[in-house]
Amino acid sequence: MPGRRVLVTGVSSYLGTEIARRLAVDPSIEYVAGLDDRPPRSRLDRVEFIEADIRGGRLGELLPRAGVDTVIHNKIVRRPNPGMSPQAAHEVNVIGTLELVAACERSASVAAIVVRGSAGIYGAEPDAPQFFTEELSRLYPLRTRFQRDVGEIESLFGAFARRNRDVVCTMLRHQPAIGPSLDTQITQFLSLPAVPVPLGFDPRLQLVHEYDAVAATLAAVRTPVRGAVNVAGPGTIGLTRLLRRAGRPALPVPAPLFDTVTAAGRRLGLATVSPDLRRLLRYGRAVDTTRLTEEVGFTPRFSTPEAVEDWVCARGRGRLASAVGELLPGQ
Repeated sequence: MPGRRVLVTGVSSYLGTEIARRLAVDPSIEYVAGLDDRPPRSRLDRVEFIEADIRGGRLGELLPRAGVDTVIHNKIVRRPNPGMSPQAAHEVNVIGTLELVAACERSASVAAIVVRGSAGIYGAEPDAPQFFTEELSRLYPLRTRFQRDVGEIESLFGAFARRNRDVVCTMLRHQPAIGPSLDTQITQFLSLPAVPVPLGFDPRLQLVHEYDAVAATLAAVRTPVRGAVNVAGPGTIGLTRLLRRAGRPALPVPAPLFDTVTAAGRRLGLATVSPDLRRLLRYGRAVDTTRLTEEVGFTPRFSTPEAVEDWVCARGRGRLASAVGELLPGQ
């Protein structure tokens, strides 16, 4: 019986590379292709690299030619690279997704799509529920550009799923990731000499360890389910406790001035604090992961506090757990 054939978009990112690496050593997978506009940072054996811009219009011919039955959409810009304008990030997120959806529509072999999306769709609000369940994505307005991008991405795949009932579309809503190998807004923020925080706020934060971010995506490939699925480590951690574990002093900033101060820091070359992260640092956010564990069948290895602890220990050259490359078998 032939194995499955998988395409991973955004394969040059760290998590994209790790997803492709794991798929390539899975005996049930016959073929893995990785698509991006630049090569992966490390060598990928048994993965065909396709150099292409997701916005470029070539997907319509690439997907049928590769004969893939599963698409993992990982090419979503959460934090624009230096030199990438917000408009360019929007084009990758929305125009790129539109191109991918159109290509899947024209490819008769595609049977499952897994999107590594974002829990940012819920926003961060002062009166939010203790835990967001998947049906609460439109409880509040989409306030930021990234939220609106994620909303459009979900709408495009939702419309595709309604038109193509034989294709299973899984929308994974990941909380922000942290881990020894990642360079993200969260890790950059926690690495500042003094961390600006809005005075009078100590929100509950929920994160996902890099290992679990990869493993949850692979679990959804094995057991795809229809609709949205929250992805996060169990539990939460308060911002004050997080900074204490990171060994970083807080720099309290009056809340009305917080956006101005963090924007000034960006102009000085310090960590970027996006509008989404600013709201998260005020109000926090937690999601319910019942569907992930009960329907997808995946239980995260790291709770949120454990994920933070692993990152802290890795920075100090002592580990509670190994990095992704050591945790994941077959590499």
